[in-house]
Amino acid sequence: MNRLCIFVHWVTSRIFPTSICFAFICVHLRSSVFQSFASNEQRGKWKRSGGFHEPQGIRYLPESRRVVVANGADGMTTFLDGATLAVTKTVKLSGDADNVRYDANAGRVYVGYGSGALSILDPDGKALGDVKLAGHPESFQLEAGGPRVFVNVPSAGHIAVVDRDTRTVIATWPVTQARANYPMALDEPHHRLFIGCRNPARLLAYDTTSGQLVTTVEIVGDTDDLFYDAARRRLYVIGGEGSITVLEQQDPDHYRTVQKVTTAAGARTGLFVPELGRVFLAVPHRGAQGAEIRIFSVVD
Repeated sequence: MNRLCIFVHWVTSRIFPTSICFAFICVHLRSSVFQSFASNEQRGKWKRSGGFHEPQGIRYLPESRRVVVANGADGMTTFLDGATLAVTKTVKLSGDADNVRYDANAGRVYVGYGSGALSILDPDGKALGDVKLAGHPESFQLEAGGPRVFVNVPSAGHIAVVDRDTRTVIATWPVTQARANYPMALDEPHHRLFIGCRNPARLLAYDTTSGQLVTTVEIVGDTDDLFYDAARRRLYVIGGEGSITVLEQQDPDHYRTVQKVTTAAGARTGLFVPELGRVFLAVPHRGAQGAEIRIFSVVD
């Protein structure tokens, strides 16, 4: 089965009256990274870099113009030149390198990997240290107004709270209302952390000041991606069951389903780009359905 993961970086120029969108796409089966450079002058041009082993996570670092790709099969984290896609650095982790996040203010790259750790790297790929966890990390989010990282650790049945300054786990919040907590999104101004669970299919909202569960909401099954739209106060929950659950945030403690968008079976990986008002959905090859990326417009 093809699996796609997508990262889009949007740049608005202060010098020229234009905006530029870089789209980087990982394809598992082809072990490749594709780059689309979509500007007014070069719209639709693609480049390809191959030789990856189950690429799972991808992130673009605008300051250094590097692309970071985490490979699940061999644990390799690969740094590429963002313009040419040439390899500039490889970092070998123990295995199952997965999600990638970037702290632009501190110049730190975080990669979840192995049986339980976050690797900390600089933008050139130099290893700076690890944070040990109780199990393999799935989605994790970095708060902008403080040093915490919130990490889903489904095998341990909790959310780990990591201090980026001390590089230690400072708290664990139990996940008891549902299991298989994979995707995560953060609403930092309202102190809410959203967790997508598969068994049963539920969204869990936590208070980040206390670590307490606030509420649960029924969502699409087999969720793997979850996004918070701060401008519209909505949540987009993507699930392999074949739909996107759209939730309205009535207030920080109350949420209601406003739409169920039909997609395709197995399509559980996606990306919300606020600057574009678009949800990009990776649809895998299944039967007569070919692998493709579907783009949904978000309306007010």
